[in-house]
Amino acid sequence: EMEKILRELGEERWAGRIAKAIARQRRMRPLKTTGDLVKVIQGAIPPYRTRIHPATRTFQALRLAVNEELSSLETFLRECPDLLKPGGRLGVISFHSLEDRIVKEYFRRWGKRGKGETPPFRILTAKPVPPSSEEIRFNPRARSAKLRAIEKNYEPIERGEYGGVRF
Repeated sequence: EMEKILRELGEERWAGRIAKAIARQRRMRPLKTTGDLVKVIQGAIPPYRTRIHPATRTFQALRLAVNEELSSLETFLRECPDLLKPGGRLGVISFHSLEDRIVKEYFRRWGKRGKGETPPFRILTAKPVPPSSEEIRFNPRARSAKLRAIEKNYEPIERGEYGGVRF
């Protein structure tokens, strides 16, 4: 199960190795600190040559799983069409490719028009908007952020299914 979480939620290339190393370590003695976990991860994979710390994806996957963040995001997005008034705008900032994929798919469906219909939403950002160099300089954690935005159209829209999305 650990390997699946690391692979799917952390998009971790070394998920199998890391999961086995964690299980092996836990059989010997429990991991009590994040530092203990970092040491196990670093020992399980080849030395890294990227800007990203080798434990980043593992911690991200564990956080997403424990907090059920993707499920919460989907729940929020399912409710949005009813919450926005015509002309209302929604901006979503994602920090992880899985989050961005979910937001992109919802926005794509909402912006799709049916035969002779006006789509319920207008996509304001054709591509995700990254942070500026200045923003990254003042807030380094923003470097992986992506902003997507939509606006609810003024045309009256009948309630029901539209583009696979209920509203």
